[in-house]
Amino acid sequence: MTTWLITGTSSGFGRHLTELLLERGDTVAGTLRDPSRLDDLAARHGDRLWKRALDVTDTARVREVVDQAFADLGRVDVVVSNAGYGLFGAAEELSDAQVERQLATNVTGSIALVRAAVPHLRRQGGGRVLQVSSMGGQTAFPGMSAYHASKWAVEGFFEALAPELAPFGILTTLVEPGMARTGFGGASADVAPALAAYAGTPAAELVRGPGLPLEAMPGDPRRMAAAMVRVAELADPPRRQALGSDADATIRAVLQQRLLDMDAHRDIALSTDADDVLGRPVAA
Repeated sequence: MTTWLITGTSSGFGRHLTELLLERGDTVAGTLRDPSRLDDLAARHGDRLWKRALDVTDTARVREVVDQAFADLGRVDVVVSNAGYGLFGAAEELSDAQVERQLATNVTGSIALVRAAVPHLRRQGGGRVLQVSSMGGQTAFPGMSAYHASKWAVEGFFEALAPELAPFGILTTLVEPGMARTGFGGASADVAPALAAYAGTPAAELVRGPGLPLEAMPGDPRRMAAAMVRVAELADPPRRQALGSDADATIRAVLQQRLLDMDAHRDIALSTDADDVLGRPVAA
């Protein structure tokens, strides 16, 4: 059986992953700010659930908990960096503290987790890392600038990290879910106080409008969790894996539009090379 370390297991994808893995007989090291929220699973699955309190913004504690998990369990096959949350509001509406918390949780916390796990994974001869990102790691919507900043940042980190770790048998995948019926954006979201100047603008419409009802969101979180398990067990996992029809359509559209935008002004890009590259005589 496989051993997993998962952050943010109190709800959403983290909770679904933990339930699925325990049901099939795996061992899970689950971390969350309030471990009592896993008491029901601990009662059913006993010592196959190892749980610890962890706020990923406490980077020293991240390293301590990761070290404990590997020491107690002997080996961790898959690390899932899942802890995170959404901050909503126009950039001007956000407070400094809100922006700092968004980046500390979604970016610094994710980086700290992976950096703490890599020495253990390398010493044991390999492993898998899943970083839960979002379709918002490849596209962006008004009213979510800080959230997108966090997801784009972590995707850039993993883009560079993947070839660093591949020689050690450590394979990484960025998981990019679309809208899922997890309650994301509900009570757990952080919404900035409104500024009157933004009334009626795209940011206000997205953040303060009626929003989509849960049943209008296409993603089934339990199926998405099961898909993450399948990806982690592939012999050659993808560097990126979209989840959900909306994520697939949105990411494809934005990538195609970027190429069209580049093509439209490609002459400007190419005009900036040095004379010897352009085949022109080089001035004496």
